[in-house]
Amino acid sequence: MKSLYPCIWMNNNAIEAAEFYCSVFPDAKIEDSNPMVTMWSSMGEKFMLLNGGPIFQPNPSISFYSIFPESQIQQIWDKLADGGMVMMPLDSYPWSNKYGWLQDRYGVSWQLESNVPDDMRQRFSPSLMFTGEQFGRAEEAIELYTDIFPGASIDFISRYDDDAGDQAGKVNHARFFLNGQRFTAMDSSLDHKFNFTEGLSLVIPCDDQQEIDFFWERLTEGGQESQCGWLKDKYGVSWQVVPQMLPQMLADPERGQRVIEAFMKMKKFDIAALENA
Repeated sequence: MKSLYPCIWMNNNAIEAAEFYCSVFPDAKIEDSNPMVTMWSSMGEKFMLLNGGPIFQPNPSISFYSIFPESQIQQIWDKLADGGMVMMPLDSYPWSNKYGWLQDRYGVSWQLESNVPDDMRQRFSPSLMFTGEQFGRAEEAIELYTDIFPGASIDFISRYDDDAGDQAGKVNHARFFLNGQRFTAMDSSLDHKFNFTEGLSLVIPCDDQQEIDFFWERLTEGGQESQCGWLKDKYGVSWQVVPQMLPQMLADPERGQRVIEAFMKMKKFDIAALENA
């Protein structure tokens, strides 16, 4: 199965941010960079940074639940906190010996936890917070996503107790898998002043037009189409449904610019039109 990966909207400082993250996380490196995007990875897990300008910015509605050994977590925390903002201090909590939640200097949110399972391979899990007008819809969204993605599964859903006020019965932590990758989700009734935006989107690489059509049609039901393969689902979460071969097309010195000009006119990607550009 092809890996999904996050795309973080940057204010024209993608390469600077990528270099910062590579100094923070273990086994991290810049995979590729051009004026439009920079790709970096840590321990084989990929992130895209998009030079989109000041229009959007990431916020804690999607954070990265990141699990590292206790011997590493303090150093990672200190680097991310430099110039950032602490949301929950790095401390001992009932669910972890070491846990903390912060926003780094680029507005990207990280939840760091030290309990590393023996079979842990994935270190970074996109974590969706359903708040504001989306409060209480986490479980519904999980059921939709696991219905859309072939082979997806729900690992567990933990709910708030009956004495939790307006959060009673809502999701306090859930874990599910899409394309073999772990995601988490939660509901929050607090007035956070943020919600899902294009500041952080999830990229679905597709092998062919049939896959593009399938994911586009399912995820836009009740949602909204946008440009260049972007869409918002009914909960406001942004996705990019893109051809797997797009980076190779863009790298072609003869056709790359024509491919860009072609997809700038598209909403849903049309592979045949890109190939004929």
